Amino acid sequence: MSERREKGMEVRRRVLGDAHVDRAEAGKSDLDDPFQDLITEAAWGHVWARDRITPRERSMLTIALLAGLGNLDELELHIRATANTGATRADVMEALLHVAIYAGVPRANTAVKIAKDIFDEMEAHDG
Repeated sequence: MSERREKGMEVRRRVLGDAHVDRAEAGKSDLDDPFQDLITEAAWGHVWARDRITPRERSMLTIALLAGLGNLDELELHIRATANTGATRADVMEALLHVAIYAGVPRANTAVKIAKDIFDEMEAHDG
């Protein structure tokens, strides 16, 4: 395992949680193993591991980009990850307000609904 991949796995687990990463790793096949290595090393080991901005800020950027591009499955994953990144509900809403202006109200509207549902589910689970 490369040093960057090792760091990526550490950051990935810290942000997404062991349960998610364990499921993803257990579900790997010969087909998607190279893809999983790529995202672990590049996204997590190179980008998310950087210390120029905080995990909270990186989380907000990621949520805004995913919402703006309509990548809803990944959006759900990263909204759940706010429990580990320090991004609050208010932070997510600020990011989604930017999405409304710069990427479109329909995309932001869908993202807000998803965020509300996920935060309610997370609150019910924790409460």
